[in-house]
Amino acid sequence: MSSEGVEPGRDIGMRGIDHIGFTVPDMEEAHRFLVDVLGAVHVYTLAGKRGEDDWMLTHLGVHPRTEIRTIRFYRLGSGSNLEVFEYEPVDGQAPQPRNSDIGGHHLALYVDDLDAAMERLSARGVEFMGEPTASAQAALGQRWVYFRSPWGMQFELVSFPAGKAYEGDAEVKLWHPADPAQ
Repeated sequence: MSSEGVEPGRDIGMRGIDHIGFTVPDMEEAHRFLVDVLGAVHVYTLAGKRGEDDWMLTHLGVHPRTEIRTIRFYRLGSGSNLEVFEYEPVDGQAPQPRNSDIGGHHLALYVDDLDAAMERLSARGVEFMGEPTASAQAALGQRWVYFRSPWGMQFELVSFPAGKAYEGDAEVKLWHPADPAQ
């Protein structure tokens, strides 16, 4: 509760994450990876937009003459949707951020069986970054492993079929894609 007695987020009507947006260098390569490797479902495509005034700068914070080549939306299992952009920037590209960089990120995908998922993804050409790690402390019961997309974006497989240690006495539990209504 906030100092005004209202739950933060509820006062603005927030329900949760609708989508996660990210930019790829090649939409067709990203599509093949997301659909053929990860099993995402392509839902719809939006036409691009060319920056001809200050709209791109004002609304997206990019160079005003940047072009969005295309935008595609995907659904991943029972979790969040993905909004995938392919841009033609006029001011060049920055390298893919590392997790330790400001703006660094990864996309974690919950799987029921980490070892089986790794085996299936390995058969589809995915190379993992090390071996699975068993979490400790509040996350005890969880195992995870990172991998990269063909364009270098970091993804994570995570699994905790018997739950995590913190859940035993938690008043609030983290949202779980295997039990979205909890």
